[in-house]
Amino acid sequence: MRFGFLILPGFSLMALSAASEPLRAANRLAGRSLYEWHLISATGEPVQSSSGFRLQPDGGLDHPATFDAVIVVASLNVADFHEAPVFRWLRQQERAGSEIGAVSTASLLLARAGLLKGYKFTIHWEMAQDLMEEFPDLKPSRTLFVIDRKRFTCGGGIAGLDMMLTFIARQFGSTLAAGVAEQFLYTHIRSADDSQRIDVVGRYGTTSPALVTALTLMEQSIEQPLEIRHIAVRSGVTERQLERLFASHLGATPGRFYMNLRLREAKRLLSETDTPLTEVALRCGFTSPSHFGRCFRQAFQQTPRQSRQ
Repeated sequence: MRFGFLILPGFSLMALSAASEPLRAANRLAGRSLYEWHLISATGEPVQSSSGFRLQPDGGLDHPATFDAVIVVASLNVADFHEAPVFRWLRQQERAGSEIGAVSTASLLLARAGLLKGYKFTIHWEMAQDLMEEFPDLKPSRTLFVIDRKRFTCGGGIAGLDMMLTFIARQFGSTLAAGVAEQFLYTHIRSADDSQRIDVVGRYGTTSPALVTALTLMEQSIEQPLEIRHIAVRSGVTERQLERLFASHLGATPGRFYMNLRLREAKRLLSETDTPLTEVALRCGFTSPSHFGRCFRQAFQQTPRQSRQ
């Protein structure tokens, strides 16, 4: 099976390695060439990863090889990527019979190429909202990876390893897939339905049911913040009890913690997307741009515009 890895500026080295290294290991363990792969860039010139390393591809969009599958690898700056020749090339590959995949944030580019309609898919959790706002008729899964007929997508990071191990298991059996996993000291192959994010218990180090419920409600209600008293009621405690839980476990009041959660999301949007400042404010629950600016300066000692620059 011949793979083409299309790397785009700011791509994730981890995502590329996680998706490609299992193929190399499968060939080694099988003692024969089960897979072949080529590295492609839009221009054929070297491409710089998000960590600053530059990779030299085998060629550009005019590379003569035919691929059984094409995997687009992206990461940062994906919101600004609108290169029509790349979208055209992906559609040509699809018409020629290639399976089309994406890792990390690259599912957004498959959507822009018109290749996700009618398919189940996923994307890195940080970009899910951006994709749905640009394509209201598409709804990504929040799972690690999705394989749906001739589309396969994963959230990025090492999720590509789980996805490719599943590919190997389907084609050549679970014994080979397990052997590949052991080559990377990977002792548990995660399923497609596993969540992309560590659960609230793991992220905040708490097992308090009321606190877990409150934190989950806050994370799910960034754009339309809930009142703290309503969060307390839905968590099964009084507002005063909720304040004590936040103070003892997180060292902050519920209101301050919630505000910081929303501001961190605003900072991410400012640095990783070209979303207008007023829209960033609205998406993070601020109806007044001036209020957003004051809160942002207080938290980060710079204005939202300075943060973006």
